[in-house]
Amino acid sequence: MPSFGERLLGVFESHGHLCVGIDPSVSQLRSWELPDSAQGAKNFAFSILDAVRDHVGIIKPQVAFFEQFGPEGLAALTEVLEEAQSRGLLVIADAKRGDIGSTMEAYSRAWLSSEAVFVCDALTVSPYLGLDSLNDTVEIALQNSRGLFILAATSNPEALPIQSSEQNGQSVAASVLSFASSNGKGKLGSVGAVLGATVEFSGLGIDVGVAPSFPVLVPGFGAQGARLSKARELLGAYASVSVCSVSRSVAGDSLNGLEDRVLKAKSELEIGFRE
Repeated sequence: MPSFGERLLGVFESHGHLCVGIDPSVSQLRSWELPDSAQGAKNFAFSILDAVRDHVGIIKPQVAFFEQFGPEGLAALTEVLEEAQSRGLLVIADAKRGDIGSTMEAYSRAWLSSEAVFVCDALTVSPYLGLDSLNDTVEIALQNSRGLFILAATSNPEALPIQSSEQNGQSVAASVLSFASSNGKGKLGSVGAVLGATVEFSGLGIDVGVAPSFPVLVPGFGAQGARLSKARELLGAYASVSVCSVSRSVAGDSLNGLEDRVLKAKSELEIGFRE
């Protein structure tokens, strides 16, 4: 199987850089007049899958919004992941796992191994138990043609004191990018980073003037304030390797007009990449 980075490049070419998040929060389900349950979450997710068909090549289910419904929610998530794979979508599971030793090994087994019970192409992970704590996870992901997106510079303002902290002249956020770069192979590596679209990159010592050799997952568009139509202006050369994610602004207040909102987001991002 081609590496995750190779598959991602293929999706960029065939469907563009837009990623649609699947976030069945309680408030979202209620606004759609769906039951506050695992079944409601599944119905919501399948509607998103239908709406992105032929338009978008990447989805990002937020695992927590399925976990909140317990075993039934995880069963619903499993169905959603398998259905997305059957439709040829690239799946980034937004689980933000991060631990050490046998605990991280168990997470890796569940999400990234050849016997993984949850089907995904890439997983978001946290580096805050030390970047080296992810070495085995990286190895398992690469062995199984899967990818990782490591939290580097996130959109929430309370993260700035930690992510801007420096050691040996490099911010924590920038050190994550260095780690991702060191694990890159081929035209585009499979170990990437998460950079929020609302972040002031220069303040973290991140130079977006040159495209990196690793992929970047960029949340923060839409409801969080960043505009897809300004993507290249915000991301600079990083735009060429960026997965630009939107969730709430596409989901909207109801099922009505969902596909139109997907198409609008895609059009706005295309404009943003031309400017």
